[in-house]
Amino acid sequence: MKHILAVDQFERPWLESLFTEADRMRDLPRDAEPLRGKILATIFYEPSSRTRLSFESAMMRLGGNVISTENASEFSSAIKGETVEDTMRMVSGYADAIAIRHFEEGAIARAVTVSDVPILNAGDGPGEHPTQALLDLYTIHHEIGRIDDIHIAMVGDLKYGRTVRSLSLLLRQTNNCHITFVAPNAVRMRDDIKDALDAAGVHWQEESDLHAAMENADVVYQTRIQKERFDSESDYEAVKGTYVIDAEAMTHLPAHAIVMHPLPRVDEIATEVDTDPRAAYFRQARNGVFVRMALLNQLLG
Repeated sequence: MKHILAVDQFERPWLESLFTEADRMRDLPRDAEPLRGKILATIFYEPSSRTRLSFESAMMRLGGNVISTENASEFSSAIKGETVEDTMRMVSGYADAIAIRHFEEGAIARAVTVSDVPILNAGDGPGEHPTQALLDLYTIHHEIGRIDDIHIAMVGDLKYGRTVRSLSLLLRQTNNCHITFVAPNAVRMRDDIKDALDAAGVHWQEESDLHAAMENADVVYQTRIQKERFDSESDYEAVKGTYVIDAEAMTHLPAHAIVMHPLPRVDEIATEVDTDPRAAYFRQARNGVFVRMALLNQLLG
């Protein structure tokens, strides 16, 4: 596998191998430097903290180096009109791998066609976020002890949320998975994902009652209503705050279950939930380092 572009690339044996490698990376000695002398470029056309920093932390923990553009839309030659393709041709001459986030769905697929080095999709608009899906499934595996026979409730912005879109597609590699979609009408899960789940035999349903969805869940995956994806302020205001997980909502969640969130959050998970041991979202974010270490080592080691 030369590039990490979309979850359709991933098959079950590869996932199991990657998770084993991610477990190994949790305890990798600091003096182990399997990627010493290698360079990762992180090119982000959209704001990011967790994804960019975890990629950079992963590379540095492996002994490699990082070159970075945090806001490439404003602080790179993109502001002069340079295409993504030309940028990738240039950067692939400077680095051994490139992690790229772009606001336009499909831009990263174009970048792959001209790059001489591996490209890792760090999010393409409302499209996919495959490395996030990997760390999400790894978190479920690490927290619950399995990825089969799970019931996951996906909550919030399912139309524009690339994390839930990618995770839904990745769940096709599991057995006996049940998904409940909980979203305001304006941001319901798109039909392309539902059709893909139907074709793979993954059972899904839609539910308007968050508490009802939580009662039978092994995982609740909460997401932020993404203001930046809406055409108008009024459209955003009409749906924000529809589903909030607070201490009262947590009384509906089974003792063994977990709450996940790709972060950042705004007000969709109350801070009072943070001390609940079932709140896994900060552990989830940390898992991104180990999964991305495993990916980088596989691509460049």
